[in-house]
Amino acid sequence: MESSLPYLQPDAADFRSVARALTIVENDLAGSGELLKGLNLKKDVPVIGITGPPGAGKSTLVNSLINSLLTGDNKIAVLAVDPTSPFNFGSLLGDRIRMATHFNHPGVFIRSLATRGSLGGLSAKTIEMTDVLRAAGFDYILVETVGVGQSEVEIAGLADITLLVLVPESGDEIQNIKSGLMEIADAFIINKADRADSELFANNLKKIINQNKKDQIPVFKTIASTGEGINEVNAFILKACHSKNKRKEFLLAEKAYKIIQFKRMADVDKKRLQEDIARASVKAGFNFYRFLEGY
Repeated sequence: MESSLPYLQPDAADFRSVARALTIVENDLAGSGELLKGLNLKKDVPVIGITGPPGAGKSTLVNSLINSLLTGDNKIAVLAVDPTSPFNFGSLLGDRIRMATHFNHPGVFIRSLATRGSLGGLSAKTIEMTDVLRAAGFDYILVETVGVGQSEVEIAGLADITLLVLVPESGDEIQNIKSGLMEIADAFIINKADRADSELFANNLKKIINQNKKDQIPVFKTIASTGEGINEVNAFILKACHSKNKRKEFLLAEKAYKIIQFKRMADVDKKRLQEDIARASVKAGFNFYRFLEGY
């Protein structure tokens, strides 16, 4: 336990202390619970969630946003949530490669982590690690998540501001997206807006998301690879960060639910479950529900 005490309050000026604290929490090492309970979260640090389908250019967008937010003495932390293979539980992507230009910047801390089987691209560890970063004194925290479907709404339980990134080709998927992701975004970003039909897609998107709504949700067009449109997105983020968060109670409840869920499932090892069911299923008289009763 004593070995974790130096990292109870990680310092954004010392990225090594931040990295150690994150490792302790991510891997449930000795002192993890004590570290989390000792965090000082008094500073209201905005957490910006960036989500959307694969190939939308989320990592490139994050890279451009870092450039835009990195003014003065600002320090920015990025959590890039990589998808996990359901077969070998390893990380499939390395989004940090797209942010390579900021690796050695003294004001930018980048950490990637695997989803660990969480369908929405977020795990309880993502929430805990985000709180470690909030306590470390960063000015902005960007969380890039895996866009894998409606369960991605979990990002709304973590982020103060949620940006949904789409591309013009997403037009055919609007009805599917509408039932899930559409409901949790604070702003929509049509990236790769130099592609065909981007204007048509933007107009259709505005009609769908703002239908019968008093408060209009903004739609931005960007070309993240060149930085076009990023200033407008940045201005929205800065304005939203200084506005009262109407979803604070919701955010806290969602965080609490995810942590409680994780703790109650802590003794269920998914890899071991696969191995056990593989052995049991080949035996005569195998019944799936009887198997679960004994688990």
